[in-house]
Amino acid sequence: MDEYQEIIMEIITNSGVAKSKAMEAILLAQKGQTERAQACLQEGKDELVKAHRAQTRLIQSEAGGTAHEVTLLMVHAQDHLMSAITTRDLAEHIVELYNRLNHL
Repeated sequence: MDEYQEIIMEIITNSGVAKSKAMEAILLAQKGQTERAQACLQEGKDELVKAHRAQTRLIQSEAGGTAHEVTLLMVHAQDHLMSAITTRDLAEHIVELYNRLNHL
């Protein structure tokens, strides 16, 4: 596996973990465990930072003149990243709503 593919796999892996953490946070908030839910959201954010850093390496490489073939795997990685970001954003709102409901 070359460096390009390794970076793509890093994006997929980190994004997948981030999305899973967001979903876990929602389930924890549903059960009234909002502190644990917040911790999961933070873990997910940390994974998204890693994914963004990997993506940035690819962008900088291309900006520096190294062209990369757009493969199905790369499209898949970008899809994972965008899906994880959306899921995280929604999870933050859902956890907050459960937190408010639990205090009523």
